[in-house]
Amino acid sequence: MIVAKIGGSEGVDMDAVAADTARLVAGGHRLVLVHGGSDATNRLSVALGHPPRFIASPSGHTSRRTDARTLEIFQMACRGVVNQGLVSRLVRLGVAAVGLSGVDARLWEGTRKSAIRGVEDGRVVVIRDDFTGTVERVNTGLLRTLLDAGFTPVISPPGISTEGEAINVDADRAAAATAAALGAEALLLLSNVPGLLRRWPDEGTLMRRIGRGEMAGAEEAAQGRMKKKVQGAALALGGGVGRVVIGDARRGEPLRAALAGEGTVFQ
Repeated sequence: MIVAKIGGSEGVDMDAVAADTARLVAGGHRLVLVHGGSDATNRLSVALGHPPRFIASPSGHTSRRTDARTLEIFQMACRGVVNQGLVSRLVRLGVAAVGLSGVDARLWEGTRKSAIRGVEDGRVVVIRDDFTGTVERVNTGLLRTLLDAGFTPVISPPGISTEGEAINVDADRAAAATAAALGAEALLLLSNVPGLLRRWPDEGTLMRRIGRGEMAGAEEAAQGRMKKKVQGAALALGGGVGRVVIGDARRGEPLRAALAGEGTVFQ
């Protein structure tokens, strides 16, 4: 069992991802694909006159400001654009792909944050109308039913709160939770960089191997959204996943390259 998360940033080669997935499925591998939609959400937000906004937490993490209108746009972009685009590519290649969102059958369930803290103009503010949360439970029964029937699940944010509200969840951490819940042998986190870079954006500073005792240093080296990937790697390893690889989705055969150890391997 392999869980692969495909980044939603600009530059990701979805055709290469689909072709490589098709080869792996044809070879007998069971895959669950997870994807984000940050770039598509940004572009759609601008087109619809509701430009994206981001929040910096007091600890320095950056996340999307998800008010009610942004949540609607996020759902349109992730489910309607990215998910269906990837599913259609896979179906054309003979893969029995099924598009899902984390809302479906409470696939990704968690608690909506009652409030978040952000830094605006140098001061900490509390925001209460944000629709974000963290995946705490994965409906593995649904995924195993699909996998046992020969289908390849393709999962998109958002998730769903315990109260039944759609919530923006981080796709890297959601993929990690999914991999741990399914007992996956490997989690692949594929993006528009070759892996974790010691000195971003210098791709010549790729960190190839990270041991358990080096996780704090890895998170310190991570910049921007890469921090979420390192956190996802730690979550997956802590949940029993044997290996996590942060790899490059801009190249040919991105999944098989990551499985072969191309990128940053956490083990």
